[in-house]
Amino acid sequence: MERKTEERRLAFPQDIPSLLLKCLDDLVTRDLERFNFHLKHGPPPGYKPIPKSRQEEPKSEDTVDEMLQHYGTEGAVKGTLYILEKLDLNEQAKSLQTEMDSMDSQPQPPPAVIQHDPTLKAVQALKDKLRKKYERIFEGVAKQGQSAMLIKVYTEVFITKGECGQVNNEHEVWNIEAVSKNTLTEEVQIECNRIFQPLPGDEYHVRSVLTKGIAGIGKTVHVQKFIMDWVEGKANRDIHLIFPLPFRELNLMKDQTFSLLGLMQRYLPEMKQCNTMDLKSSSVLFIFDGLDECRLPLNFDENETWYDETEALSLDVLLTNLIQGNLLPNSLLWITSRPAAANLIPHECIQRLTEVRGFNDPQKEEYFRKRIPNQELASKIISHITSSMSLHIMCHIPVFCRISATVLERLLDKSEGGQIPKTLTEMYTRFLDIQIMIKNQKYKIKETKEMQEKDREITVNLGKLAFKNLEKTIFTEQDLKESGIDVTKTAEYSGLYTEISKEESWAYKDKTFSFVHRSFQEYLAAFSVHVLYDTNKENPLNLDMSKHTNPDGGINLSAVHRSAVDKALQSPNGHMDLFLRFLLGISLDNHALSGLLPLTGSSSQNVMETVKYIKENIPKSQSPERTINLFHCLNELKDNSLTKEIQSYLYSNSLSSQKLTPDLCSALAFMLVMSEKQVDVFDLKTCNTTQAGCRRLLPVLKHTRAALLQFCDFTPALCSLVILVLKSSTSLLRELDLGYNRTLGDKGVKLLCTGLLTPHCRLQTLRLGDCSLTNGCCNDLASVLRSRHSELRELDLRSNDLLDSGVTALSAGLEVPLCKLQKLGLSGCGVTERGCHPLVSALQSNPSHLIELDLSYNHPGDLGVKALSARLEDPGCTLEKLSLDHDGEWRIKSGMHKYGCHLTLDPNTAAPNVVLSEGNRNAVREKRDGDSQHTPPVLCKEALTDRHYWEVEWGPGSLDMGVTYQIPIGLGEDDQSWAITSDPQVIMAIHNTNKKENKPITLMKHKPQFKYRVGVYLDWPTGILAFYKISSKGPIHLHTFHATFTKPLYPAFALSMNVPMTLC
Repeated sequence: MERKTEERRLAFPQDIPSLLLKCLDDLVTRDLERFNFHLKHGPPPGYKPIPKSRQEEPKSEDTVDEMLQHYGTEGAVKGTLYILEKLDLNEQAKSLQTEMDSMDSQPQPPPAVIQHDPTLKAVQALKDKLRKKYERIFEGVAKQGQSAMLIKVYTEVFITKGECGQVNNEHEVWNIEAVSKNTLTEEVQIECNRIFQPLPGDEYHVRSVLTKGIAGIGKTVHVQKFIMDWVEGKANRDIHLIFPLPFRELNLMKDQTFSLLGLMQRYLPEMKQCNTMDLKSSSVLFIFDGLDECRLPLNFDENETWYDETEALSLDVLLTNLIQGNLLPNSLLWITSRPAAANLIPHECIQRLTEVRGFNDPQKEEYFRKRIPNQELASKIISHITSSMSLHIMCHIPVFCRISATVLERLLDKSEGGQIPKTLTEMYTRFLDIQIMIKNQKYKIKETKEMQEKDREITVNLGKLAFKNLEKTIFTEQDLKESGIDVTKTAEYSGLYTEISKEESWAYKDKTFSFVHRSFQEYLAAFSVHVLYDTNKENPLNLDMSKHTNPDGGINLSAVHRSAVDKALQSPNGHMDLFLRFLLGISLDNHALSGLLPLTGSSSQNVMETVKYIKENIPKSQSPERTINLFHCLNELKDNSLTKEIQSYLYSNSLSSQKLTPDLCSALAFMLVMSEKQVDVFDLKTCNTTQAGCRRLLPVLKHTRAALLQFCDFTPALCSLVILVLKSSTSLLRELDLGYNRTLGDKGVKLLCTGLLTPHCRLQTLRLGDCSLTNGCCNDLASVLRSRHSELRELDLRSNDLLDSGVTALSAGLEVPLCKLQKLGLSGCGVTERGCHPLVSALQSNPSHLIELDLSYNHPGDLGVKALSARLEDPGCTLEKLSLDHDGEWRIKSGMHKYGCHLTLDPNTAAPNVVLSEGNRNAVREKRDGDSQHTPPVLCKEALTDRHYWEVEWGPGSLDMGVTYQIPIGLGEDDQSWAITSDPQVIMAIHNTNKKENKPITLMKHKPQFKYRVGVYLDWPTGILAFYKISSKGPIHLHTFHATFTKPLYPAFALSMNVPMTLC
């Protein structure tokens, strides 16, 4: 049933929204206006302002709704208390706090809409069952060992909202931005308990949510917290029943048949007195945790359609019909998954996609302080993690924090020591070593050679169990016996795997086991493969070694690794990725397990051969996902050329026809930062990603000398991340190019200036060409120029309409002796003679620094040219280069039109069936008998160099347009021409497509129109050719080619039959 606020208030007259509404209703109008003012200008610390447009009218109910939507229930209460105290409305704040405390101390009544005794009984039984199962958290130890109350150790994770869209057929990743490049201005963070509630701007009911996240990122604990908050009446009280059905448990029943009602009764026997009418009148949530562990086919295309909740069906048919909404359509669904399996669910079945991103920096510290009671030791651990870049980055993964806490507690304790792990494998290896040490101490076992042999045997057997069942996560006693494990001694190794008791299980009757975390199962699987090869030369992977045998027929460790790489690259969904990383890492780190591994060691020769083989496969891989995992492998092998390999991959055009998803951008950023090597030049446009992907890559800026962020749809919302880099005392960034980001504007530059003014900023070069800047940002830039801290030496503002007023404001900073600027680019900024005078005055006041001044493509007039030229002749002025070329009155036009050129079509290049008119500015290709299917493009007479802009209109129909050195056979098909092709459905970019690897790039999908209009900008000297769709809202960037042009270019057009075109 649809959940409505009013229904909720009827059920609970004293709930939180009502309390907040009552509190604000008691305020006088003036106080409510002040309250709303603070929501916009001074929100509580850690909360974003609520836009003015959303709370202009001082209505208390609107204010409460907006706070609940933006901050969530808990945040709305905190925000209200904060602002009331800030306004000195202490009595109101005290009253609200008292009512909240009273509400928390009282048990919450059941929802009023449930009126059937059987259902009430089932609800209470369900809450009791869920409380018993989920109120405690077992962090890396077995159920027989220590545990903690969830509420005491739970740390919120960072969760963001994505856009449900097309699923990548090759892999699991959602395209969270449409092909048309809709701008995502900022990431939307979602509170744990609000995943089913509408967000601002949403106009649809959320029935099903898919939450994705990498292994160990906190998905299952996130589910656990959601359930416990519901059980305790803290959130989502309009949900009547919650059924957590993990796929790992459903797998054990995959061959059985159930009705939906029967499955629920199997989980909760107290529901046997309920019927389908009870279900349909209740709000029911099904939680399917761990889609990546699902072993059911989930055959949505071929399974039969069923609508009867009492009909017995196979579990697969039952689940697909429930997910599709055929069964119990009013129910809610929540599915969690690793990214690799997200494509198992058709995107039309999901209304909301969320992503668990793990811990941010404050959450990392909060976790360790909660996890480690000794706060002095906790501070020491936090300090160590912060000082190690690799550890600090990896600790955004909660399970890594969990294992790190166990390891570092021992390593940093006075009684013990050891080298701090820096890679994923090293940390897991140390964790295994510590668990065995804890076991021996607990059972008072002496660490003799015989005991080491026994530990090795048991650990290898656990690894065999893990490897043989890599796609299985719950094991029976029989599984353990088949792997040589004594089931009577499982408690001894409780730190490695966990017993699941009968009382907790609903899906099976026998005692079962699982590893403490799935990632640790993958580690142990890799451990066993390594040991079995190293000791017995076994081949447990059943790998094809034929390609990797030695000349003498023997097989060395690198052959095992190379075969494992082959197998992982063949995986369509990445199920071997983490296993491969561990396998390679263990071979490098076996000295840390000297008691478990024979110290045959991995020779440097083996490692070098493996590294070489991985590098050879990077350019061959057809999957960005598999390629990035190979980067992870190089990191585990501590290869020093990792950064170089990543950059080579990006610059190789391997990604030219496919976008890097935000997930993959996160992985790339992780790798580049983890390498701890300076990135000399980071060119964001080579990544071919969305704006959300750009956001994920920005952390790399801190570790690069030069960041090229041109044509990235960079918005003011992204500036906050760049500002953090500019403010950092450890940032390596010296050159920043944000050119051709028209979405940046004055607002973005004003924000950037706050970072440029900080004492730690060491930026020397800033390029902001064609960023839609006006005189509105010039005072801010002038403040930077005259700042005593500024190290800025080059500022390029070309192709912005600053006009004379903007240049005058800028000159106020240039004239101050503190300004050390050496190069200033004002080309195409609409400067006239009037704007030249303040520049001359600035050069007279501060003549000792500026070396180059570019005023080309402006209109300085004779007097302006004369005054500026005089500075070149002044021996006291350091100015050496003054550019005043391509001037003229038309250069003060706005936008790209200042570069406009008059083109005419060349009749000598037009085929006989191409008719030119209107002074050779119109063309149409007519159908004539005997004409061939292919008609060569028609070229313009004008040979272009320098900067030029022109527009073309055509339609209805298709047109290919671009530039070329000479008449091409097919426009865009060779390396001599660059073009876009537009048909009634799609626009694509094409260049040198005769080569198999160069596929057309889809730019935009659109509906058929009567007329199309495209603008083309050519900057021949800098190698830029940009295409824009011209709309009533202004130009929309389609694509930019970057090339080194060697000859003059001719605009060219390949005409379709009976489709007229006009040069505008």
